[in-house]
Amino acid sequence: MRKLVSAMAALALTAGLATAPSFAQDKGSIGIAMPTKSSARWISDGESMVKQFQEAGYDADLQYAEDDIPNQLAQIENMITKGVDVLVIAAIDGTTLSNALENAAASGIKVIAYDRLIRDSENVDYYATFDNFKVGVQQATSLVNGLKERFPDEESWNVELFGGSPDDNNAYFFYDGAMSVLQPMIDEGKINVVSGQTGMDKVGTLRWDGAVAQARMDNLLSANYTDKQIHGVLSPYDGLSIGILSSLKGVGYGSGDMKMPIVSGQDAEVPSVKSILADEQYSTVFKDTRELARVTVGMVDALLGGGEPEINDTETYDNGVKVVPSYLLEPVSVDKSNYKEILIDSGYYTEDQIK
Repeated sequence: MRKLVSAMAALALTAGLATAPSFAQDKGSIGIAMPTKSSARWISDGESMVKQFQEAGYDADLQYAEDDIPNQLAQIENMITKGVDVLVIAAIDGTTLSNALENAAASGIKVIAYDRLIRDSENVDYYATFDNFKVGVQQATSLVNGLKERFPDEESWNVELFGGSPDDNNAYFFYDGAMSVLQPMIDEGKINVVSGQTGMDKVGTLRWDGAVAQARMDNLLSANYTDKQIHGVLSPYDGLSIGILSSLKGVGYGSGDMKMPIVSGQDAEVPSVKSILADEQYSTVFKDTRELARVTVGMVDALLGGGEPEINDTETYDNGVKVVPSYLLEPVSVDKSNYKEILIDSGYYTEDQIK
């Protein structure tokens, strides 16, 4: 009998050792709520996070809401019901999630706001993003550099301003960062906003919709530029830039003696990188989604391991209820002169992807 017990004990120990690695890899379940697949940038974010979470031993549930707020709320509630350990949320509208996050908190689920700040809720534990004010500074700086390069003989430049979606907290940081560079030049008369349209209430583009930007650019051109040339457009996102460029090309810019205006952007999406190489869009701002995913996985590891996530900002991001402790990554301005080093040599894209 003792031999039988010993044999069974040995078998149990062997079985335990055999299954230990699989249990060690089951570190928890992460719910990832992304806004839309209509932007290549968010697809890249989702893929990077799933890959890195799985490599770190987590189960990842990735959901896209296609810019439908009730859909995103339903997805988040479903993740809460299924019992995820942490929610990572890139909100469509950062002001609509308070009730869902109360439910998450009641279930002991931690919440990380991903690249878009979630507002009006105390139940946002951390925020992983880029230095969004600096993004705007880089966009405006590149715009000014391009104006000097392409239109060096002008005493002043005619420029129009576009903002991001008013329901996205980041849009205000992008705009404020850009205006920290442009407003002094407007005040001194070096830049003319011919339409007079400034401020996010006038220049915002709901849902970051490129078609909306294109229609507004059409209206700006027909109302203000029938007898004068536009030299530059501040665009905060590549998807808007493509629409703006379509409008400009539609009235002849970029052909004959009509030089293409300087147009900025953000996210280094493939169509815009191709546009930059074709001397249409002037620049973009690259935000490496692989690095943002890495930071987010690190936050989750710390939270679920009983530690404190690494943060580097405890002052900037007040969501209306609390200052959310944040980790800010560095954005990088990209144009034709450095795209290869930043985008190709880093392995983010291949040469074939942008040809």
